[in-house]
Amino acid sequence: MGDSFDEGYPGDGEAPVHDVVLDPFRIDTTAVTNRQFSAFVEATGYRTESERYGSSAVFHLVLRAPPEDVLGAASGTPWWLNVRSADWAHPAGRGSHWSDIPDHPVVQVSHHDALAYCRWSGRRLPTEAEWEYAARGGLARNRYPWGNDLLKKDGTHLCNIWQGVFPTSNTEEDGYLATAPVKTFPPNGFGLYEASGNVWEWCADWFLPKYYRNSPKLNPQGPTIGAGRVMRGGSYLCHDSYCNRYRVAARSSNTPESSTGNCGFRTVSAA
Repeated sequence: MGDSFDEGYPGDGEAPVHDVVLDPFRIDTTAVTNRQFSAFVEATGYRTESERYGSSAVFHLVLRAPPEDVLGAASGTPWWLNVRSADWAHPAGRGSHWSDIPDHPVVQVSHHDALAYCRWSGRRLPTEAEWEYAARGGLARNRYPWGNDLLKKDGTHLCNIWQGVFPTSNTEEDGYLATAPVKTFPPNGFGLYEASGNVWEWCADWFLPKYYRNSPKLNPQGPTIGAGRVMRGGSYLCHDSYCNRYRVAARSSNTPESSTGNCGFRTVSAA
């Protein structure tokens, strides 16, 4: 695990590179989709945290809601808008609906929401170590799930990230402004799709930047406390100029009750 290229943000704690041994596990080939999450909601009547709070974070260029629904912008990141009635079923605001994009990853789900889905499905969230092992697809110390180069030699895009000038102009060279349907880009060596870009994915672990310095070698579960829960994989908003966290080693976090238009999850179970 860890950053073999010394490219990570110092505060993210991607070092030192270290060996980890894991018990066998099974992992979803894709992030959980809107269609799958809707089945959970229909079966249980579950209401996500963004539904209970009444609003959630939407990227400004994908907003589909009347101006009066915009409650404000995030301090320091004004491209994130707090939008009334934005939730998993209306990911870009009340003018959007999950049924228009059923095979896209579900977003606007908190860590708590992801755990609720896991309880219903009889699965769990991956540990950070499991996520990184699976995302690497059998390639040791590579930058991405497919190798070390971002693009194919012919210029073909291999993941859904930002092209252009962030956060005002996306050329959409990869075909997408926001989320792409799962299985849009080629899988890695283990058959996982979109392990880089598209949406951040919640992991089970608490996040501490210094954790790698003394994490156990066998089945690390993360620290017992932290500033938030680990997120992995980057999203459609990642760009070298702002957030190069679509690398396999990259780490980030958010508070467990938070939900945004670029974060989802995939699940695991014992082998």
